[in-house]
Amino acid sequence: QVQLVESGGGLVQPGGSLRLSCTVSGSGFRVGGMGWYRQTPGNQRELVAAVTITDSTEYADSVKGRFTVSRDNARNTLDLQMNSLKPEDTAVYVCNANLQMPKTPWRGYWGQGTQVTVSS
Repeated sequence: QVQLVESGGGLVQPGGSLRLSCTVSGSGFRVGGMGWYRQTPGNQRELVAAVTITDSTEYADSVKGRFTVSRDNARNTLDLQMNSLKPEDTAVYVCNANLQMPKTPWRGYWGQGTQVTVSS
């Protein structure tokens, strides 16, 4: 029943901006922390930005000052505003959410990912 759907990826020139959105659909669950990760060939999956269960934010050093993560708890949506994009930001960006179904343990859920390409 639960699905994570990402949107907003695409092709952008260096210095440009993109806004990614992740929406958790379904009902009956509790939501903990949510975050954006990215994956490139030959590299491990990297945490880009996250909102914790206490609503604090954290960022990878490589994106600090350029990316902003925000969360809408009422809509179960996590957004990532990406500014001053660089070619090294090119990756598949994947949304993660920690969810708890009734009477079940917490576990992580993953979206399908959205491609971000930064190139001239």
